[in-house]
Amino acid sequence: MKKSNFMAAMVAAFVPTFSFAADLTVYTYDSFTAEWGPGPQIEKAFEAQCNCDLEFVAVADGVALLNRLRLEGQNTGADIVLGLDQNLIVEAKETGIFAPHQNPDAGQVAIPGGWSDEIFVPYDFGYFAVIYDTTKIATPPKSMAEFLDGDAALKIAIQDPRTSTPGLGLMLWLKRIYGDDAPAAYAKLKERVLTITPGWSEAYGLFTDGEVPMVLSYTTSPAYHMIAEGDARYQAAAFTEGHYMQIEVAAKTAKGAQNAFADQFLSFMVSTGFQDIIQKPIG
Repeated sequence: MKKSNFMAAMVAAFVPTFSFAADLTVYTYDSFTAEWGPGPQIEKAFEAQCNCDLEFVAVADGVALLNRLRLEGQNTGADIVLGLDQNLIVEAKETGIFAPHQNPDAGQVAIPGGWSDEIFVPYDFGYFAVIYDTTKIATPPKSMAEFLDGDAALKIAIQDPRTSTPGLGLMLWLKRIYGDDAPAAYAKLKERVLTITPGWSEAYGLFTDGEVPMVLSYTTSPAYHMIAEGDARYQAAAFTEGHYMQIEVAAKTAKGAQNAFADQFLSFMVSTGFQDIIQKPIG
């Protein structure tokens, strides 16, 4: 190696690399920040409004998000956490890292049954469903019972309840339907599952790649394919027992409470600027 090249390499090795912190850091899940998800449009719209730098930090899914917050504790880098749901807010509050919102518009997103919470602000709700490929399943199940007792050769991809809010939602959906008999329903479900993924994106990708004829997703998922692709191949099975509702929420952390952009983001989140983006169906 030439001396000049050697010296250049030594300088590069010891001179620190500087980076500039974002004005607002939002922890969320990976399908939110994907290029086909709402995150990129929301980032652009909020930055235009606040004249600031918004950074999304993504993990696999909502439960994984809570697990990360538990590990980071008061040292979390998040100003805002977006993507927990109603099933996680009790545990989230127990971490002690969240601060009450100062958002007078927190009730603008109408939630069936109403919503009131001093910390968590709802920004979206939907219903879980078994999505099926009509080219592989001619007669979809019409109930959860029919699905569980169906052809075990027709498998489904689901998400891990330890890392994913849809996966946790499925377990609670079965608990709501079957009560004390839920363990027997879980055993039947095991026979229908091809694979369990860490998050929604991986499971849905397996489904659209044709690896599995069914996936746990949302009743709105087929709308994405109809609108974006003009394809009605994927449909949601309508269950007579009804479908489990998920309410997605966001909150500011104690760190975020010191950042004026955090409350500004929560206000933006319930405004039409955010809602017009989030209400566009995704896969």
